[in-house]
Amino acid sequence: MNKPETQIRLSGLLRCASGNEVEIVKTHLPDHIRLTKTEPGCISFEVSQTDDPLVWRVEEVFSDRAAFDFHQQRTRASEWFTATSMIQRDYVVTE
Repeated sequence: MNKPETQIRLSGLLRCASGNEVEIVKTHLPDHIRLTKTEPGCISFEVSQTDDPLVWRVEEVFSDRAAFDFHQQRTRASEWFTATSMIQRDYVVTE
């Protein structure tokens, strides 16, 4: 019997160092969210600013490892990643 696929969850924080980085996130985030939500296997994808205006909560759920890996590859080649790669990320990925 085949083992059922396990959902992959990413949870954590995107920590901006300045107001300029916040503006970069605000500029590029809508398109990043739109593209991610259309990916095969994306169950949920939420990025929201916390009470601290420099910190964003990130919550992602993908149907399986293949869908998550596809998202990671697509993201690494995106305008979002190019623009925000210098912003600190504190993420935990669980299966």
